[in-house]
Order: sequence, then structure tokens, then C-alpha cells
Amino acid sequence: MMIRQLAILFGCLALGEFIIWLTGIPLPSSILGMLILTLLLKLKIIRLEWVKTISDFLVANIGFFFVPPGVAIMLYFDIIKAEFWPIVISTAASTVIVLAVTGWVHQIYGKAVHKKGGDQ
Repeated sequence: MMIRQLAILFGCLALGEFIIWLTGIPLPSSILGMLILTLLLKLKIIRLEWVKTISDFLVANIGFFFVPPGVAIMLYFDIIKAEFWPIVISTAASTVIVLAVTGWVHQIYGKAVHKKGGDQ
């Protein structure tokens, strides 16, 4: 069961990697792979039950995957210190932009669903 779930996830990742290699699109293959997985789930080609257990496991242990990059940041403290304010300002600005765009898209989607008369 777990092997099939991992195969589905890695299959989507491999397909994303292949598409990036083939087209040269400047997008991380992991992002494209997850978009492919989302599309396959939405189209009901892949059932949620087929990947739910492994997905729940990965989400429950997500903090573990941030330890190596967190430790690696210590190698760059001198660069971070030198560029502290640009990092803080760009992080704050991008956070505000993401929040604004997300809210805007949510409002547009809400109006479209309301106009359509659906309750999705």
C-alpha cells in the first residue's frame, strides 16, 4: 500500500522533472510535479485514498525536512548580517503582496461562485 502511494508521488515528481527537462521551463520540477498530482486528483484519475496515508505521514513530519536547511543557514550568518535589512524588507513586502493577491483571488472566486449560484 505504502509503496503504491510513494510510486504515485514519485511518478508525478518524475513527470514534472521530465517536462522541465523537455521544455526548459524555469520552474522547479517538484512544484510542477505537485501541480500534476493536484490535477490528477481533481480529475479523479487518482483517488485521494491512494495517496492519503503517505501524504498524512509527510505532513505530520514536515518539520524534520526543515532541519538540514536550517542548520545550513548557519554557514551564511556573515552574509545575512551584511544584508539584514534588504532581507527583512523584501520578506515583509513579499508577504504583504502574497496576502493581497490571495485575498483578491479569493474575492474573485467567491463572486464567481455566488454569481453561478453554486456552493463550492
